[in-house]
Amino acid sequence: MSIRGFASDNYAGIHPYVLNAIGEANHGHQSAYGEDEVTAEFQKLVRKLFGRNAVGFPVFNGTGANVVALQAAIPRWGAVIAAATSHLNLDEGGAPEKMGGIKLWNVEIPKGDGKLTPELIQPELIDFGFVHRSQQAAVSITNSSEYGTVYSLDEIKAITKQAKKHGLVTHMDGARLSNAAAALGLSFKQFTTDAGIDLVSLGGTKIGAMAAEAVIVTNSNTELGKRLVNDLDYLRKTSMQLASKMRFISAQLVALYSGKNPLAIELATHANSMAALLDRGLRKLSKGNKTRLSLPVATQANAVFPVMDHKLAGALRKHWNFYDWDQSMGQYRLMCAWDTTEQDIDQFLLDVSEALS
Repeated sequence: MSIRGFASDNYAGIHPYVLNAIGEANHGHQSAYGEDEVTAEFQKLVRKLFGRNAVGFPVFNGTGANVVALQAAIPRWGAVIAAATSHLNLDEGGAPEKMGGIKLWNVEIPKGDGKLTPELIQPELIDFGFVHRSQQAAVSITNSSEYGTVYSLDEIKAITKQAKKHGLVTHMDGARLSNAAAALGLSFKQFTTDAGIDLVSLGGTKIGAMAAEAVIVTNSNTELGKRLVNDLDYLRKTSMQLASKMRFISAQLVALYSGKNPLAIELATHANSMAALLDRGLRKLSKGNKTRLSLPVATQANAVFPVMDHKLAGALRKHWNFYDWDQSMGQYRLMCAWDTTEQDIDQFLLDVSEALS
């Protein structure tokens, strides 16, 4: 049975163009473990998207991308500074700690928008050289964030400047990097490589792929970059993220990110616009119903975070799937995908209107 809803952009299927690209790669024999023609094409694409010194490492999933990237970023005694609300902390099933041996320094975000700032990071920049404390070695931010907000170019630059001042590696969890790029109206390079980000987890699955992500080293020509490239080769294997038939992962990423107007940006723009439409409709319905429905978080990418009373949420859940978020305040997450339609939005808003009345 096919179900429609707003639970996750992972619920959406594979985009037909991506599915076709997998089929096109399925001919003859190709060398294994990334020594194939399609992965070579992906490497050229990475340099186009992130700069001439960028190198990509295709992996199976976002958890693998984040864990492998951060293992490369820090020494065994190192720690990663991240938002307490980050996917790294809440939704990786403990993989950074269990599989990567990574210590997370989790920073509380008082504004509830999911974004780190230099001011929030600063208190963690202490005890350097103190043997009894895990040494801060990296900062990880998510763009777009777990609250659907987007780091601006200036916000990213401020964080990377602070990190580099203290010798910290910078990582961007880009499970929804295309949604951030579409919202910002910038190229990937502008808000990653040019903004001082060292490592990127490039998402594909949430924007139309089947199982395709990648770790990007933005500057392989620097001393840090050379070390990251060398270490990632081994870490990807030991972390069980090295695909033998890598051409089928690479083919999906090439399908999504190649061309003058990448498919991933087109799909992300659509998903973002559907979320904006949903946000406008809910805000309109909230007028006169503030005690039952409110939207405290701005919608900037493809997620909407309404606060609803239990009765309203229960009525909607008879027909729609969506996730609990912060239940201390009755907050839920409505996620729009690359295939969300205006009809989906209209019907959901109609059901909200009927439930409120």
